[in-house]
Amino acid sequence: MARSRVKWLAGMVAGATLALLMSQLAGASAFAQTPDPDDVAEGMRLYRTKGDCQSCHGWAADGRKMDTQMPDGANLRTTRLSRELLLMTIKCGRPGKGMPAYDRLAYSDGRCYNMKAADLKSKNLEMPDPPATLQVREMERILDFLQVKVVGQGPMTRAKCVEFWGSEVDVCKELQ
Repeated sequence: MARSRVKWLAGMVAGATLALLMSQLAGASAFAQTPDPDDVAEGMRLYRTKGDCQSCHGWAADGRKMDTQMPDGANLRTTRLSRELLLMTIKCGRPGKGMPAYDRLAYSDGRCYNMKAADLKSKNLEMPDPPATLQVREMERILDFLQVKVVGQGPMTRAKCVEFWGSEVDVCKELQ
């Protein structure tokens, strides 16, 4: 009788392990999928407007900022950060580096780098205010845009510029 219970328990553990592995593989393949074009377009809109990412990272996300008053943003075209790390950076910012936290509760409860606002203050790490806070789904849309149009896509070209702006604009004329 005890032997059958052990076999049953071993079968249950193996089944649960297999189910967990399958769900992780499904999640990994979902990550690798190309985002929906509507999500990419929404991400571009959020990048340019609500997040105002272009003020620091440039309209082409190449680190050539549009506003001389804003901090220098990273060149997102050459970033080696994974989607997960980019999401963490958008949510939590980069304390002391000029990148704001777009999660409105970022330093309220230790969710970001295990620090609270008091920890930032005690370490003299400043966090600029973001132009707006973003919901996680909005951050995901920005990441969809970056994944398809920016990260690993090489330098901005005239064709990419026209696609970005939707028509030939003055800034595109100076590109090859």
